Amino acid sequence: MNSDVTDFASLAPAYPEMLLAVGAVVLLLVGVFINKERSLLVSYSAVVLLVIVAALVVLQPVDGVLFNGVFIADGFARYMKVLVLGGSAFALMLALPHAVENGTHKFEYSILVLLATLGMMMMVSANDLMSLYIGLELQSLALYVLAAIKRDDSRATEAGLKYFVLGALSSGMLLYGASLIYGFTGHTNLQQIVLAIATEGRSIGLIFGVVFLLAGIAFKISAVPFHMWTPDVYEGAPTPVTAFFATAPKVAAMSLMVRLVIDTFQPIAHDWQQIVIFLSIASMVLAAFAAIGQKSIKRLIAYSSIGHVGFALVGLSSGSQGGVEGVAVYMAIYIAMTVGLFACILSLRTDKGYVENIDELAGAAQTRPFVAAVMAILMFSLIGMPPLAGFFAKWQVFLAAIDAQLYVLSVIGMLASAISAFYYLRVVKVMYFDEPVHEFEAVPAELNIIMAVSTFLIVTYFFTVGSPLSSLARSAAGSLF
Repeated sequence: MNSDVTDFASLAPAYPEMLLAVGAVVLLLVGVFINKERSLLVSYSAVVLLVIVAALVVLQPVDGVLFNGVFIADGFARYMKVLVLGGSAFALMLALPHAVENGTHKFEYSILVLLATLGMMMMVSANDLMSLYIGLELQSLALYVLAAIKRDDSRATEAGLKYFVLGALSSGMLLYGASLIYGFTGHTNLQQIVLAIATEGRSIGLIFGVVFLLAGIAFKISAVPFHMWTPDVYEGAPTPVTAFFATAPKVAAMSLMVRLVIDTFQPIAHDWQQIVIFLSIASMVLAAFAAIGQKSIKRLIAYSSIGHVGFALVGLSSGSQGGVEGVAVYMAIYIAMTVGLFACILSLRTDKGYVENIDELAGAAQTRPFVAAVMAILMFSLIGMPPLAGFFAKWQVFLAAIDAQLYVLSVIGMLASAISAFYYLRVVKVMYFDEPVHEFEAVPAELNIIMAVSTFLIVTYFFTVGSPLSSLARSAAGSLF
């Protein structure tokens, strides 16, 4: 009896994942037995479950390596898991208003989000190439279905199919890279791979493996040149689903990349730095120019997310503790900005449906002043204008790059940020200076709350800089070094 209790207690680092897995299965059974087309009980229960799991991660911090070394829990994993769980919870809340129209009224939607979140938490805590792949696929398979959840919409079906085909390609690249790394080091455990590289040195086969592995992960974070799916999937998928795609999965994949390059491939830092710098520059530059001609709001956000991934990779390029701290701060602020932005888009709804083109936002400041003000603040933050949080996010990553003497990368990043101001400011100009063309419907209470919370976080970051987010990010980054 005692040994059983002891064995269960030894699983404490994995309690959040276990709770989420059991909760998802229970809610699936509840949804099946209720057997209703729309089940609000499952939706609200899923949000509550995510909040409880996040509270467990924060209030019961336990470090350790489990399951023969394939699972690791440390400060960095806990920090990123809270961001993942927060992004997923907000995405579920965004799906509540007008759920029937979006196709998110089915109870399966909430279950798929929970399973995808479980996969992301496994990715964040992956300490082995095999557990890394299992987490990645659990997330991806759920996301493919979510993209096409609105089955009677041809655009959503097309988005799901494109995402599935290109996702399968990226998984193949990642697996090929993992098999090369295993072949040339003799290990799949990330800690043992470090020792193998340190003792045996680098080989051309290992470098090829790293390139393919990072290419597979770059697809998941929408880094150029593996970004081609992003604008089409973002535009075709229902807007609440797009909001989910743009938040939690990005954080999980970014944390996976951080752990791999900082922890596992530290002995060959010079090699992976070149890859990350290329991904960063390509993402920032392409997003800055490609977004200028966009008319669709969701395609604009897609290119914006590609650009912000590029900025986050600037911090990672440094390979330093300050750089990882910058990435951790950047991803937290990025989630707050993105959730708020999607709440604004879902709030601007006409009798014909959701606003899709930027021109349709004309005069929003006159008819929906609160929504327009929140959207303008978020746009200024996305540009990186002080004293909003977006400025400090970019400040952290550029500071890390300059400390690592990556001056050219920093200059290119600053220029790309200046160019991106054009398309962000265009949205503000359309809302405040153009004449209204539509009458917008009343804003649901849930969206008003999310917009208020997001704006509060973005505006007040200046007054709390140095605490608490920066100190949390610093301790999270410190656990990797």
